[in-house]
Amino acid sequence: MSGHSKWATIKHKKAALDAKRGKTFTRIIKEIMIAARNGGDPDANPRLRTAILAAKNVSMPADNIKKAVMRGTGELEGGQIDEVMFEGYGPGGAAVLVKVATDNRNRTVSEIRHCFSKNGGNLGEVGSVAWLFERKSHAYVPRDKTSEEQLMNIVLDAGADDLRDEGDQWEVVSPPEAHEAVMEALHKANLPTESAEVAMLPKNLVRLEGKNAGAMLRLSEALEEQDDVQNVYSNFDIDEKELEALAQ
Repeated sequence: MSGHSKWATIKHKKAALDAKRGKTFTRIIKEIMIAARNGGDPDANPRLRTAILAAKNVSMPADNIKKAVMRGTGELEGGQIDEVMFEGYGPGGAAVLVKVATDNRNRTVSEIRHCFSKNGGNLGEVGSVAWLFERKSHAYVPRDKTSEEQLMNIVLDAGADDLRDEGDQWEVVSPPEAHEAVMEALHKANLPTESAEVAMLPKNLVRLEGKNAGAMLRLSEALEEQDDVQNVYSNFDIDEKELEALAQ
């Protein structure tokens, strides 16, 4: 879930590393293949450059990266993947964006629609909720690795436009075009990142409680478990204590 950072933080702590890495590798390989359609030279293809950076951040072997690029450019078979963004509403009126990469659009539409309907949501039309989000780079840096002042100086000089306190992490928010520069600055300063990506961040949050909160988390998890889903974004907000209880 790449919508609200508290939920992302809890999921990060709960996830088994190997399983998470397997899912992450699959997601990034698809992104590299899609990006490489516009050219296999990362120096001339910003999206491919960002995807390769994400692959390196999770220690993906260079051979995997190379083969994904070659599938995307058509040098190897297996690059017929469509990128689709689904939009809808979850329980309590929370907006949901679902980014998928699929080789069978009809199958994926059916699976995503089923996830929404089974978990109290509704799949919407194109443009129904996308306006509630903005494309941003964000990265999470462990709080115990740096001070706020040190981190702020590093990332603002690299082009970031916000630093947010998220409990045991700092969230660095930047324009998409500054993603590489910010990541390079963090690398040079030997500061690790829990996760880093260019994502759709909500402009405003919708507070959910009780049954709606639980149903929204079930919808998020059901969507993320779909093999074709690359990312799920939402604008829900849940009280931290309630969120932790629901995540048990």
